[in-house]
Amino acid sequence: MVSSPANLVARSAASEPQPLSLSGGAPVIAAIDVGSNSLHMVVVRINPHIPSFTIISREKATVRLGEFCSQTGALTPAAMERARTALERFCRLAESFQVQDIVAVATSAVREAPNGLEFLKRIEQELGLRVELISGQEEARRIYLGVLSAMEFHNRLHAVVDIGGGSTELILGNGQEPEFLRSIKVGAVRLTQAFLHHDPPTAAELQALRQHIRGMLEAPIEQMRRIVAASQQQGSLPLVGTSGTIECLAQLDARRRLGAVPTRLQGYKFSLEALRGYVKELRSLTVAERQKLPGLGERRGEIILAGAVILEEVMTLLGVEKIQFCERALREGLIVDWMIGQGLIEDRLRYHSSVRRRSVLKLAEKYQVEIPYAERVAEFALSLFDQTRGILHSWGSRERALLWAAAMLHNCGHFISHAAHHKHSYYLIRYGELLGFNEEEVEVIANLARYHRKSPPKKKHENFQRLTNERDRQVVLELSPLLRIACALDRRRLQAIQAVHCRFQLLGEGPRRLELILEPKHPNDDCALELWSLNEKKKVFEQQFKLQVIPKLSTQLQHSADPFEAAI
Repeated sequence: MVSSPANLVARSAASEPQPLSLSGGAPVIAAIDVGSNSLHMVVVRINPHIPSFTIISREKATVRLGEFCSQTGALTPAAMERARTALERFCRLAESFQVQDIVAVATSAVREAPNGLEFLKRIEQELGLRVELISGQEEARRIYLGVLSAMEFHNRLHAVVDIGGGSTELILGNGQEPEFLRSIKVGAVRLTQAFLHHDPPTAAELQALRQHIRGMLEAPIEQMRRIVAASQQQGSLPLVGTSGTIECLAQLDARRRLGAVPTRLQGYKFSLEALRGYVKELRSLTVAERQKLPGLGERRGEIILAGAVILEEVMTLLGVEKIQFCERALREGLIVDWMIGQGLIEDRLRYHSSVRRRSVLKLAEKYQVEIPYAERVAEFALSLFDQTRGILHSWGSRERALLWAAAMLHNCGHFISHAAHHKHSYYLIRYGELLGFNEEEVEVIANLARYHRKSPPKKKHENFQRLTNERDRQVVLELSPLLRIACALDRRRLQAIQAVHCRFQLLGEGPRRLELILEPKHPNDDCALELWSLNEKKKVFEQQFKLQVIPKLSTQLQHSADPFEAAI
C-alpha cells in the first residue's frame, strides 16, 4: 500500500462533501482520464482511516482522440468511436469491481474541439458516464495532487512536467500550495500531426518543430525561473516527470544503462545528456523502426520523437541536468481530489480543500473587486438561496457554491469598463482559469454573473447557448434572480441592511407572494435607495417564479398586524 503524504482532511469551504459510506468494507473508486493520446483508468481501494489508497487495477487504451479533422479541428467520428468503445469497456470493468464512484475528466483534445461537448453528452447518454471537462490549469493542479500522493518534496521547490498528447503541463511547488500552474498547447500527438510529415522527418521539419516548442515554452519557463530565483533555494531545481512519453524514455534509458527495466520505475532518473542522444537516434529512424524498439510499441513509436523533443527543450530551458520519473499523475490526482471532497485528507494538503474559495478570491483581487462589498452580496445571495430552497427551487450544495462564486465575482467586469460591465464579468470569469471547478461549472458561474443586471437569460444569447446541459441552464434561470436581489440589498455599499427574511403567502398549489423583510442596520434609516433598487431588480425574479415580491422594512411591521396586509 502506498499512502497519501497527508493525513486526515479539512472539508472544503466552497462545497459540502458527500457523506462517505463505509458499509461493506473499504470503498472502491475508479478514476478515468480521457486524454488526447490515451484513455487511462485506475481502480483503487480507499482506506479512509489512514487515509491512503491501494491501486488494484490499471487500464489503458490508445485511441488518439487528439487526431483532429485537419479542416475543422473537430474530433473525428473514428476517434470518438474508439474512445466510446474504450470507455464502455472501462465502465464494465469498474462495475466488476463494484466501485462506489467513477470520477472521469476530459482534457486537451475535448477542451479544444468544437464538438467536444457534444461528444461528452453522447457518452453520458449512451454509457451513463458523466465526464467533466477541466481547464488546463485545473488539469495541472490535479496532476500536482497525484504527484504529491507518491513523493515527498520536503518543502523544497520542485518542477513537474507532464507531456500529454495535446498539451504539456508545467507545475512548480514545494509540497504545499503550487507556486505555478500552466498548461501549454504542445503535445506529442498535436506536434507530430502538425510538423512531422516525412518518415523519417527532414532536418527542416525538426528545426521548425524545435522552434515552435521553444517559442511556446520560453515565457512560462522564464516565469518559473524567476520564482525559483526569488525563493533563494540553493542547488539545482529538482525536476519530476510524469505520464507516457517520459515513462517510455525512462524505460529506454533503463534498458540501455541497466540492461532491464526495474520492476517499479517510481523515482527512476535519467540525464539530459542521455535524452539528447535518444533524440538524435529517434530522428534518424522511420516510424516502423521506432516501433520495434522495446517498450515503445506501435502507437507510442509514432509520437515519441515529438514528445522527446518537448522534454529536451523543457530541461534545457530550465537548466536542469536530470529528471526523475513519478508513476502517479492526473488519474491518481483525481482520487486524491475525491478524498479531499469526502473529508479524508488534511495537514499538508489542507489548502487543496479550500482551493475553490482561494481561487475565487485570487481572481477577485486580480480584477480589483471590492471584497467587503462582494462578500456582503454573497452573504445575501446565500441567505436567499437557503430561505427559498424547497419552495422556489431544489438546488443543492454544488449550485450554492456556484452562486457564491458568481456573487463574489459579479462586478469584476468594472476592471475593463463600467459600461456593460456584466458582459465583461462573463468574459473575465470564463477565461480566468478558476481552479477547483470543471469547465461546465465555470460556464455556470460566468453566466450567473452575466445576468446580475440588465436583460435576463435568453436563448439567443451566445453565452447562454454555451450551457449545453439543460440542468445548468435552469440553474442560471433560477439563481441569477437571487443574485439580482442580493445586489440591490447593498445598493449604497454602506451595509445599511443587516439581514433579509423571506415570508411566503401560499395561494392554491404554491407561493404567490413573497415579502422581503429587511432589517436596517440603523432603525432611523429609511433605506429608500435599497427599496427603490429592489423594486427595479425584482421584476426578473417575479417573472421567473411567477409571484409578487413585496419589499418592506422590519421597522414598518409594527404598524401592521398582518405582514401581508399591504400586499392584499
